[in-house]
Amino acid sequence: MDAAIVELAERGHEDVRPVHDFALRAIAAGADSASELGRRLSITKQSAAKTIVVLQERGYVTREADPRDGRRKRLQVTALGFEVLRQGEAIFDELREQWAKQIGAAELETIEKHLTALVGTQPVRFDTPGWIARDVGDPV
Repeated sequence: MDAAIVELAERGHEDVRPVHDFALRAIAAGADSASELGRRLSITKQSAAKTIVVLQERGYVTREADPRDGRRKRLQVTALGFEVLRQGEAIFDELREQWAKQIGAAELETIEKHLTALVGTQPVRFDTPGWIARDVGDPV
């Protein structure tokens, strides 16, 4: 993660942190309010609101009027926000290629298989408190 943050900074996005990536992805997937973002990231509404302010100040998200309810403002990822996400994905692809060159593609594949065996194939979810316990069958 640190290497990706450094590379993003070198590409002109020195203000991006991992939480911003998680928040942008959640907003792009439909978390269009502070309450919903908080639920998806398992953080308080206040923390979500602070994150939203930072993302707005940096031009990564906007608040637009809801066409169904004029009193409500919906969050939207901007073109710049999507560009940051695309660059982050490209950086992780590049890092994976570097790792494959360092240790060999077969060894990297083995490591990935072991990690998948440990954490499962489902993507990590931040919108459900206790997801780890439920995924392994333990009570929450």
